[in-house]
Order: sequence, then structure tokens, then C-alpha cells
Amino acid sequence: MTVRQAEEPVVRHFNQILLWPLRLLPVADASGVQQRPWWLLQEAGARRAWRESERERDHFNERHYHEFVTFLPYVQRFLYGDGVSAKSAEGGYEDSPMRIFERRDIVRARVAVRETDDPVTLDVTQVRLHFFFDVDVVLLKVAVRAENLPLSVAQELMYRFGRAYPSGWEEDGRPLHSLAVFDWLAADGSVLASTDVRDREAFLAHVRRHRAPRIAAHWAFLLEPLVSDRSEDEGALRYRQIEYYRMPLMAYLALDDPTVLTRNDFIRLGLVTGARPEVAELATGDSCEPPPFAETHLADFEERFCYDRFWSGSGAAPHTRYLCSGHSLVVVGDARSAYFTSRDFGVPAQFGHQHFLLFLIAHFQKAALLMFSDRLVEALKRLNVSDPVSVRSFKRAIRGSFEGFLRFTHRYWFHEIAEQAQARTLFRMTASHLEIDPLYAEVKDRIADMDDYLAADSLRRQANTVVRLTVVTVFGLIGSITTGFLGMNLLAEADAPLRQRLTMFVLVAVATSALTLYTMSKSKRLSDFLDALSDERLTVWTKVKAFAGVWQRGA
Repeated sequence: MTVRQAEEPVVRHFNQILLWPLRLLPVADASGVQQRPWWLLQEAGARRAWRESERERDHFNERHYHEFVTFLPYVQRFLYGDGVSAKSAEGGYEDSPMRIFERRDIVRARVAVRETDDPVTLDVTQVRLHFFFDVDVVLLKVAVRAENLPLSVAQELMYRFGRAYPSGWEEDGRPLHSLAVFDWLAADGSVLASTDVRDREAFLAHVRRHRAPRIAAHWAFLLEPLVSDRSEDEGALRYRQIEYYRMPLMAYLALDDPTVLTRNDFIRLGLVTGARPEVAELATGDSCEPPPFAETHLADFEERFCYDRFWSGSGAAPHTRYLCSGHSLVVVGDARSAYFTSRDFGVPAQFGHQHFLLFLIAHFQKAALLMFSDRLVEALKRLNVSDPVSVRSFKRAIRGSFEGFLRFTHRYWFHEIAEQAQARTLFRMTASHLEIDPLYAEVKDRIADMDDYLAADSLRRQANTVVRLTVVTVFGLIGSITTGFLGMNLLAEADAPLRQRLTMFVLVAVATSALTLYTMSKSKRLSDFLDALSDERLTVWTKVKAFAGVWQRGA
């Protein structure tokens, strides 16, 4: 990767965490019972690399305790469950609302912006899948780290690493905004999977055929046995992209002297815009470097995106700055500070645990809301008002979404996660930039509108049924009173032979049923006639025409 200046700042310790929210498509067994996604993942465990993570539950140390007490009680129950319980039949903890699976076969990633650049090797510290009870969402977590990277290289990794597929291609075939070289490596150095972002025709053909993007090969490999819903590969557990193809990220950068970073450097880190263009590489000084965006757009950058409570020369971790844009959460600090570099109780521990969890909660909430919105759209697409089966299926889908949304609200929806000032502020900044509250209100209104429609439709059907029964009762009353007045002796068949009585009974039953069904078929028009008959303002002729209209076509 190209270095912009000889005296460019060096990132002594670089950590990056990707968090990719995906929607899981529901799977039911032969009996129609909904399958938990982790059940399917466990069934494939013998052939795949994923295993349920139990280390943090079984080995709860002081670092986990610091993480635990950061959050409010209801958030603790969401993250850790109600208490340590016995393992369930499928091997997990029954009380935990969140199930975590991880794979450890990938130990390094070899990447480069251009094929001609020297590759950079990153240590892969974690690859996990976070599942959530009763919500069809999974979050992929990929954590990597490196040492002694030029700042421009770190900026390019933040900008290009988490791309699910290329956004386009240069004239020479180089992918836009993506890494040209990306290999997952095993412990022995063998290549487990490589990117195919230069295969332009494969991506174009997939979009032409499926009207959906094609996931790059190295990310598709990482998620197996999960497969994309439009993929031609076989797999029971399928996912669908519900957010932008650029994955949310967290980054930790420790420099020898963070104060040498310019305002433009912080802007590029906070907004994850990549390294500054090559045309500016020879320039020295902030005044010679143009900002990545217009000054009017960046005028309130520090107020909107920076948390500067620790941006001073004093304290355990001097000159520590947090940058939050919703899509990203970045912390920059002094590599000479023992607290800023301590992986057990310092800033790296907070970054990888407390701050990661608050970042996860915000993005999980947004992904869940988008999932509910997606389900409403699907239900409407399948609706055919002329097909009773489709209407019943639509009602079940909307009621299921309404019930699921209520459970989500009471189990996973909260505005405050901690009383600790730093965690509370960072969560508020993340949620505000993601605009979760307006999204929640929008989805809630949509589901409420759907539920109101179903309630109104149910009332309308009940009213129509009452009208039809009323019409049948009114016109049936004529025959009932007439036969009652005659004492049911118009035809004296009581002493007739049994066969004759049975014949008369069948004939009367058929005639009565036919008359009743015919009255039901004309009940709407007969109801209109009764309304006209009871209206004292109408003339007799108008009422006669209303009666004649019962048998007129198109009336």
C-alpha cells in the first residue's frame, strides 16, 4: 500500500471490528414448526467450522465482571440471560437471549489495495455469529489487528476492508472502494478462500438474473453454511442483506503522539473516508491538504462526531478521542500510555467489550426494525384479495409481525443502556446517528396501520354477516308466520305412509334450503330494498323500483 509521506504517523496498535447485520429467512420443518437458526447451524457442525461459544460463560473473570456491571439490569438480562442454567438439549444455555457461534480456522487475513502493492497481513482474533431469540437477525463479527501500520494504510483498511461486494470497477478492472487482494489464511499459511472482486461479469450476471447483489467469494466462504437467499448454492439456512453493503465498523488506533494528527486526519478517521488522495501526498501541513468534504458540511464536525471528554494531556489515558458516526466508532489515543494499551483493564478491553456491546445493541435494534419492515413488504407482495387462501395467509403474517414486534419492544427495545457517562453518551451518539427512534416510530405506525386494517376488515365482514342474517330472518319470518297461522295443517300428512312423509320432508328441506341460499345471495340487494322501504322520504314508486332492482343485473 502506498505511503503518503516519509514522516507519516505510525499506528503502533491497530484493531478493527466489523459488524454485519443480516436478515435470516425463517425455516420450518415438515410439521410446520419454526426452526431456530442455531439448531440448523449445530446440525451442520460436524461438517463446518462453527461451534457455539461457551468460553465467556464458563470462565467469567474480572474483565467480564467489569463489562457486566457497566450495563443497567434489563440490558444485563438481554446480554447475559437471567442466570447460569444447565445446558439445553441442543447444547446451549436456555436462559440466554443471545446465542454466539464462532470459528477458529481462520487466523490471518492477507490484503492489499492494489495487486501491485505489498500485502498487509492482519491477525484475525475473532469470527463470530450473534443470533437472537425470537428475532430473525444475525450479526457477523470479524475482529482483526496489526502492529506498526502507516496511518494511510490504517485508513484504507477501515475504508475498504468491510465491503460485501465491489461498488464498481475501474477501466483496468480494479474494483472500486474494495481490496484487490483479500485472502483468508489458516494457521499453516494455506489459503482458505480468496476474493473474486475482479470477476466483473460474475457480479453483473448475478444482478441481471436475480436483481440482487452477489456476495464476494471470501465473505460467502466465511458465512458458510449460511448462504445468500439468491445464491444458487444449497443451504437450509439462508440470509438476506437488509442494510448497506458497507459493514459497520469499530477501530482502535494507538499512535506515539495523537496530537500530530490534523483535523482532516480526524475527519477521515471519524467518517471513514480512506486515506487522502495521492495528489496530496507530497504536500506538508494541514493548510496544503484540502478537507474531504466542504467546510460548510464539516463546520460542526467536533460537536456532532467527537467525544472529547479525555482529549487532554492529563488522566490515565491522555489525548484519547472517540469518533462516532453511527456507521463507525473509532478511538484514537497515545501508545505510550499504559492504560490506553492494556488489553486486560485498559481502553482496548473497553473497546472490545463494553463499547462493542453498545455498538452491537444499536445496530441490532436497527437491523431488527428493518427486518420487520421487510416482512410487511413481503406480506403485501403475496396478498391477492381475490384469493381467500392468500387473504388468510396475509392476516396470519401481519398478526405474526404485530406479535413479534410487541415481543421485540418489551425484550430488546430500550433507550438507555448504562448510567456510566462514557457508555451512555457513546450509545446515544450511535443511536442518534443511526436514527433508530424515527425508524422505530415508522415501523410501529406501519404495523399499527396493518393491524387497524385487519380489525376494520374483520368488523366489516362481521357487519356484512349480520346484514345477511337479518335479511334472511326478515324474509324467513313471512313463511314462519304464515305456516304458524295455518297451524302447520295445510297438508295433513301425519297419517301418510312413511315413504310419502320422507319424500315430503326431503322436498320441503330442499325447497327451504334453496330459498334460504337464494335469499343469502340476494341479501345485499334485499338489504338495500329494506333500507329504501324504511325511508319515509322516498315515494312508493321509488320503493317499487328498489324492489325490482333486486333482480336487475348490475344493480
